[in-house]
Amino acid sequence: MPSEPLSQKEIEDRLRELPGWTFEDDRISRTYRLGTHLAASALVAHIAVVQDELNHHSDLTLGYDSVRLAVNSHDAGGAVTEKDFALAQCVEDLAPAHGAA
Repeated sequence: MPSEPLSQKEIEDRLRELPGWTFEDDRISRTYRLGTHLAASALVAHIAVVQDELNHHSDLTLGYDSVRLAVNSHDAGGAVTEKDFALAQCVEDLAPAHGAA
């Protein structure tokens, strides 16, 4: 069953609960800064595990000491849904353990 797209207001309201996250190009996204490339790589691997558990995947970009995550829901025509915010919250919960800021 396809996910229901969130309205612009719902997205704005939910983003207030996730400091550092933004909405652009029909996606929610955030860039995390880490102390080393190895720490950034470990965060990417941890996010990949969570995404498989949720069966919901983002675009992940690994930089030298950064990780960028951008997500929307393909089953909702590329719109942002509750699934995207659930993934974002999971990443927010695990990122500090990797030293992400």
